[in-house]
Amino acid sequence: MEAENLNRLGTYSALPMPEKGSTVVVGLSGGVDSTLACMLLQEAGCKVIAVTMSLWNNDLDLPPNSEGLRNSCYGPDEQIDIDACTKFCAEKKIEYHVISVKEDYKKHVMDYFKSEYRRGRTPNPCIMCNPKVKFGALLDGIEKLGIKYDYFCTGHYACLVRPVFDIAELYGKENAEQAKYQQYEKNPVVIGKALDVVKDQGYFLYRIPSTVLKKVRFPLGNFTKQQVFEMARERGLKAAEKAESQDFVPPEFFDVIFSDVPPVPGDIVDLSGKVLGKHKGIEYYTIGQRRGLGVSANVPLYVHSIDPEKNSVVLCENDDLLKTGLIADNWVWAGGFVPTKEFRSEVKIRLASKPVMSTIIPLFEEIDGQKSAENQAENQVLPSKYKIIFDIPQRAVAPGQSAVLYLNGTILGGGLISQGINE
Repeated sequence: MEAENLNRLGTYSALPMPEKGSTVVVGLSGGVDSTLACMLLQEAGCKVIAVTMSLWNNDLDLPPNSEGLRNSCYGPDEQIDIDACTKFCAEKKIEYHVISVKEDYKKHVMDYFKSEYRRGRTPNPCIMCNPKVKFGALLDGIEKLGIKYDYFCTGHYACLVRPVFDIAELYGKENAEQAKYQQYEKNPVVIGKALDVVKDQGYFLYRIPSTVLKKVRFPLGNFTKQQVFEMARERGLKAAEKAESQDFVPPEFFDVIFSDVPPVPGDIVDLSGKVLGKHKGIEYYTIGQRRGLGVSANVPLYVHSIDPEKNSVVLCENDDLLKTGLIADNWVWAGGFVPTKEFRSEVKIRLASKPVMSTIIPLFEEIDGQKSAENQAENQVLPSKYKIIFDIPQRAVAPGQSAVLYLNGTILGGGLISQGINE
């Protein structure tokens, strides 16, 4: 259960898994991953306490699944998983609690999701849920119950490590020289790639602060999904028979989600502004989308961009989706070190995309008519935006998604994409 796969580089030390006798709280969803995590920790001699988030706020008219399975992570059928967790914990003699995080989930996930789509952006609700709810409000709820614990564990596929030297050095010599102007944690806990690169979930976790990650552990980081299923079946866990859990809510429920403010139909146009058809509301579209556009053409067309001011959806051919770079804001950085100089890093612009080597360029506001990075750093004014130039152009760069930076298999930080660019 050690994060040995990242030690091969010699630049990181793995965080040890919970030791025998330690008290561990596990975020239990009822799926195979979190259920097996409970079992592995119990078998390791830890005192395991399981907690489940209650999200459902009775605010949407969503139908429950008649087959006894969850439609999504948010819905009226969450009691199905709570009942399964209750039964599992009773069988394994594990202390169990259900903690309501309904208001935080509504504010930081549901309201965020709707407002972003209405701005013509494509949000990723999981990326906001993790720091604000799962590793935020849930931990607050555990504390309010008076539960004392040594570690908080989940079934995510990721690893946690520390750099063995000052993290500023990862950004190159020029950034390391600027480190003297900042207060930051020199050897923070950072997220590393899981052994199973296909299931790796670090992209979803990048906004969790290093200070929170210190007490977090991911027991499944060094197992493949296939191994997890095999170990779960060996232990007779019923969760191994369940289908993979759904994320958030499926698109077929969008009519219900956006019913509080009815969508406004508008024009579908091409890059020249020619009207091709009508859309049913910009909430239903995202960059790169091909299906469900309701227009006919001699060549395949895709959503190129969304203009909320004109209430229009712009279509293009496939090659027009390529971008040489992007601008991103709302950045978070491992340990709180903010790079003020240009550096190189791999970048992922969505979970399913392959990392691409890129140049990361800080963007500064002027101070007394000067734009130099040295002047900015000395005055403790740090960049809030970064320009990313890809070594290889990337397709369908979507505002609202996250640009996450990777170096030596670990996550340095990330920001929210505000626009794709061509330079």
